[in-house]
Amino acid sequence: MTLNYYQNNAQVFFNGTVNVDMSSLYESFTRLLLPGSQVLDAGCGSGRDSKAFIEMGYQVEAFDASSKMVALASQHTGLSVQQMTFADVETQQQYDGIWCCASLLHVPSQELPSVMQKLANALKPGGVWYVSFKYGDSEREKDGRLFTDMNEASLGALLETTPEVEIETLWTTQDNRPERDEIWLNALLTKR
Repeated sequence: MTLNYYQNNAQVFFNGTVNVDMSSLYESFTRLLLPGSQVLDAGCGSGRDSKAFIEMGYQVEAFDASSKMVALASQHTGLSVQQMTFADVETQQQYDGIWCCASLLHVPSQELPSVMQKLANALKPGGVWYVSFKYGDSEREKDGRLFTDMNEASLGALLETTPEVEIETLWTTQDNRPERDEIWLNALLTKR
């Protein structure tokens, strides 16, 4: 369902997100990374964030589940973006940073614990991991996409399944797109 949405609306989604200013979120994430760190952009969408991290001097790998988003992101970033899902992540302790901006929110709630564990495994000890979810506590379908919303309590409960990962900072933000009036839950996680 969600994948079909991105396949059928890839260019519209790309156009609507590629130029959104995310610099304040980048700053929160990159202040915990060393120069030249290896970053995974997991569920990269347009490739907007991958491109920003490349321009900052990081070594970036990126993937998305939608073949059409992968093509657009590869073209935008110059990266060889992989087509895969969170469930396909098998790397162990490879990344200094993992960036999951508005991507994990499409994972069904019952699959989130195993997905979180796969991503935690891919993060090096001492690594930093950014996640964002629409603020709430429900699983819902809207306009052909599944959303798993999170608040402080539900994110805390989810992270109990990955005890090696802890919350460094938790904050809410307004959506940066002018036509959106939504609240986002943002978290920076660190791995022991």
